[in-house]
Amino acid sequence: MKRAALGLAAVGLMFGGTVAAVAYSPAQGPIPNLDSPGVEFTSGHYKLNRPGVNHGAFEWWGRLSDTIVTDRHNVYVEVKVQGHGWVRYYGKQRGSVWLHRSNWNGAQRYIGEAKFRVCRDRGTLRPDNCAPLQTLTHDWDRS
Repeated sequence: MKRAALGLAAVGLMFGGTVAAVAYSPAQGPIPNLDSPGVEFTSGHYKLNRPGVNHGAFEWWGRLSDTIVTDRHNVYVEVKVQGHGWVRYYGKQRGSVWLHRSNWNGAQRYIGEAKFRVCRDRGTLRPDNCAPLQTLTHDWDRS
């Protein structure tokens, strides 16, 4: 009888852990291809990690390309997570780079919203041109 009760308790614990892992699965998906004159971001994906995993970070990856190689301007990705300002990640002038980064706010257990855009750095006298802003969200209270 004790063995049956212990076995049933072990099965219950395993099932409970599985349900908890599914309930806090990360929000993830593709980032649409972003482009503006001179800059392109392709093959993008993101993951809003669940609380306690990789700092609950907004994790993203993709290929950033300078598409007008003769203009002598660099390109960059800008990311903003809740509670922080914009962070820039520069690409390679006259080329393309594969980027894989994580952004988080150390005061929070997880990120529920991230903003993402790509731009061409045109210097100090002319404004940068950017692709439309992407807002990626996940409601952790509903998962």
